[in-house]
Parts: sequence; C-alpha cells; structure tokens
Amino acid sequence: MAAKLVYLLTIMPLLLPLRGQCGAAATSCRHVGAGGAAAAAGRSSGGQAGKTQRQRPQVEGMFVFGSSLVDNGNNNFLNGSGVRADYLPYGVDFPLGPSGRFSNGRNVIDALGELLGLPGLVPPFADPRTRGRTALHGVNFASGGSGILDHTGKLTGEVVSLRQQISNFEAVTLPDLRAQLRGAAATAGDHRIKRQDSFQRCYLSKCLFIIGTGGNDYLLNYFNPRKNGTEGGTLLPEFTRSLITKLSHHLQEKEEKFVHSKKTKFTSEMRRLYAVGARKFVIFSIQPTGCTPVVRAFLNITGAACFEPVNHAVALFNSELRRLVDGARSRMPAARLAYIDSYRIIKDMLDHPAKHGVRETGRACCEMSRSSSGVLCKKQGPVCRDRTEYVFFDGLHPTDAVNAMIARKGYGSSSPEHAYPINVRKLAML
Repeated sequence: MAAKLVYLLTIMPLLLPLRGQCGAAATSCRHVGAGGAAAAAGRSSGGQAGKTQRQRPQVEGMFVFGSSLVDNGNNNFLNGSGVRADYLPYGVDFPLGPSGRFSNGRNVIDALGELLGLPGLVPPFADPRTRGRTALHGVNFASGGSGILDHTGKLTGEVVSLRQQISNFEAVTLPDLRAQLRGAAATAGDHRIKRQDSFQRCYLSKCLFIIGTGGNDYLLNYFNPRKNGTEGGTLLPEFTRSLITKLSHHLQEKEEKFVHSKKTKFTSEMRRLYAVGARKFVIFSIQPTGCTPVVRAFLNITGAACFEPVNHAVALFNSELRRLVDGARSRMPAARLAYIDSYRIIKDMLDHPAKHGVRETGRACCEMSRSSSGVLCKKQGPVCRDRTEYVFFDGLHPTDAVNAMIARKGYGSSSPEHAYPINVRKLAML
C-alpha cells in the first residue's frame, strides 16, 4: 500500500496537461514539460515538507546521480543489495513510511525539490513505473553504496555504479523524454520541439543535473582493509587525483571520440551529460566522514572528537572538486555549476550545535545493525525521541533536519562557504 501511495503522489501532478511548448525566440523557451501544472498540484513529502508554499517550478526537473545520501529507493529493486532502507525505523517521519531513503524523513534531494517548487517527489529510476510522463520532472538514478569507481560498494552486494546510472539516463530515460515532449508538441501543433537542438535548449538545459558521490570511494575503498579494488598502497594525493580525473576525463574531447573511445575504463559523467544537452549542474561535496558515528565507533572515539585523517582525505577531495568547478567553464563553455559544500555546513553544526538547535553530534539516532558494520539501522529497532536534535540518523546518514539545512544553504545562501560560485536558486534562474 505504501509503495502505491508513493507512486500515486509522484505521478498525479504529472498527469495534468502540458502547459506550454518551445517558444519562437532562439534565446528563450516556454515550458515544454509539466512545470506549469505545479501551482494546481499538491505536494507530499516528509518532515517539514507540508509547510512549503506551492509555487511554479523554477526548473523543468532534477536528474540525480550518486550514492545513498541522494538515493530515494533504487536499491529497493536490487535483490542482491545489502544497502537498503526499505524498513522501519527509516521513514519514521516520512508520511509514506519506509521508501528507500536513508533518513528518518526527507533526504537532501526531497528538500531541494520542495524549495525549487517541483510538484511531486522525484521518482527512482529502478521503479518500472518511472517512465513516460512520470519522468518529466526528473528521475533519481542514485544507488546506495556506489561511488566514482566501478567496484566501489561491491563488498556490500549489488549496487548500480555511477557509470551505469548515467548509461541508464542515456539509454532509457533520455529517449523516453524526447518521445514524450515531441508527442506533446505535435498534439499542440508545434513541431519545433522535434528538432534535437530545441529539445536540448527548451528542456534539458532548464533541468538540474545533480551529482552527489565520492564518500564511499574513501570509506569502502581507500580506508577499507577488506576492499576489493586495486588502490592498496596508493598515496592519498594520488588516489584523490585519480578520482577527480575519472570525474573530469575527456572533458575537452569531441563528442564522437568521447562516446566511442574504449581506451579508458572510466568516462566522465559530467562530459557525458553535457554532450546530450545538460547545462546546469549541482555538485555536492563529501560530508565530514571522519565525524560520522560509524567511523567514530569503529575507532572507539568518544566525546565530540572526529577522526581527522578521514576528514583530511575528504577535504582534499572537496578542494579538488571545487577546483574542477572553477575549470569546467573552459571545457564546457555553456555549462553552469553550483558546488554545495555539505562538509562545511555539517561541520558547522557539529562545532556549534547550540546555534543550530542540535544536542547530539556523535551518536546515531537509531540502534545500529551489527550485520551492516554499524552503518545502517537495526530493523524495527528503537530510535531517539526527538530526531531534530540529532545530526545523524544512522551510522552515516544525516537526519531530515540536517538534510533540510543543507538544502536551504545550498539553495539560498550568499556565502561561498555554502554554495559556490552561485547558489541553486540563482542557477535555476539562469
């Protein structure tokens, strides 16, 4: 029943007639998606979601790629996955109950979607019902346990690698979107959207492409003694550079060579997305992993201290990621990027809990499962009474309140320590 409610509340706003088509001017477009229907459609989400005022969508949609911090249920459909959140106490504060989100309520994607005025929850790609009009306001491809490296997360069971997530967008969702929008335009008598450049200019360029990944490459590979990759003995700077390189490789190559080259094992997700028309990117940093309950418990750290070697590693990655954002314009001249510094936002909450109304910074809100090595909640286990006072819900993932804070800072903060070089609200307006 809960799964059916999730589906209905996701798709109902999208069943309204499409409001507009591609405009005649070469430099502007009307809405070709279902954005105009948002004002008439109700929303449903967790935590404080119901308080958000309905508004016209600021973007056509959001397409999400990454790991469990942004996964909203794809791993539910992986029979061999050991990283799932489809049971209580996950979703204890989510009106639809456990949905695959690694939180007591919303994840950061849900909270950001509310701020952007999207009319419904972004559906998971793995759900076979996420096709046709259901995908017009975006699709979530993220998979808990995945990382930048293909083999990241394999020790946890079946995951969808980042490379495969983007292949799913290219091979399945992208043709589906083209067909949907061309059909709507033909029905309205406007055949201009049938042109490939119009589809990119009037729809894809007005969507956000969100990437939140990298943390598992350190937690499950570099710092994991049981890792199944080939990073053993690699120095931290070299390992970090390899991750960034895999994110940015072939940025300057022509599309034909990029698509067909087999000389490298990993391809650039940003370049692949840019090649098919993506223009607005939101890149999330890695959170302060050395402060998470799972790392602290593994090393028997007490009090408010964090394990700084892990924080140093992810801070190095975040620094390089920010530099990648700076250099992207020279390689992708039409792209605009916003870097959201989850590390600084969460670290400020950990360092100054009273300022943010937080009481517990080191322990997880739920009782941990031994079988998950202290990462996930115990099935049907007890939880803390006031989740708003906790930073972490389980051993790794933030609570609804923290996810909402990250979304608000990333969306509207004017500080470059939160959003750089612009925030998501300004990105959406471009």
